[in-house]
Amino acid sequence: MVRLGSRRAADEGLRLGTVRRPPRGVPKADFAKLDYYDVWLPNLAPTAELVAMALGSRDERSWKAFERRYRAEMKRSEAARVLDLLAALSHQTNLSVGCYCEDESRCHRTILRALLAERGAEIKA
Repeated sequence: MVRLGSRRAADEGLRLGTVRRPPRGVPKADFAKLDYYDVWLPNLAPTAELVAMALGSRDERSWKAFERRYRAEMKRSEAARVLDLLAALSHQTNLSVGCYCEDESRCHRTILRALLAERGAEIKA
């Protein structure tokens, strides 16, 4: 799990951007070069409504409400199939899943980590 735009680790593999929108003001050709992502996967990003909910989360109760709703979104067939694919691929190659959020503890990528682990993904610290 990585913050998009952060310096890449030597062994992180393909960087996946699980964000609703590409980085503003950055030409598409520079996304990978500037350490944002190699592949954009917006179908694993929370909906705009849920992003607003997460950003407004000020306590554990509101964060848990966000987590329940995001997990429900990830149960939809398209997202679930992508999660299953990433979990399977994690045993063959290194992948990094990322978002723009500075605080991973209040970011959907923490929940993605759990969802991938629940599917048997190989997750490195």
